[in-house]
Amino acid sequence: MGRHNFKKLKIWEEGMNLVDETYRLINSFPSSEKFNLISQLMRCSVSIPSNIAEGTSKSTDKHFNKYIEDSLGSAFEWETQLIIAYRQRYIEKEKFKFLENKIQQLQKMISGFQSGLKNNLDS
Repeated sequence: MGRHNFKKLKIWEEGMNLVDETYRLINSFPSSEKFNLISQLMRCSVSIPSNIAEGTSKSTDKHFNKYIEDSLGSAFEWETQLIIAYRQRYIEKEKFKFLENKIQQLQKMISGFQSGLKNNLDS
């Protein structure tokens, strides 16, 4: 069993909140995007907390760090999908700005958590 309880990690909780936001967001997208942008956004959002949770099962911080890195990559991928949705006018500017801020905050949180893990590796 890992040394972290993923359900108690703020980055996991914020990742889960992003999944909820994504489900709400895609309801307004055209059905033609079902297998494209909708699918991509869902996979990215679900991947963020899923990788965090999976990483907590690893026996070392080095292995955990790889999953945190994957989670961060998914966060940047999600942001790109959000920008595409905005550019295609599937979301309003106000909603875009709100979600852009939310994902950038999550990226900072994940990066900070990752820095803490790396510091443990260096110690």
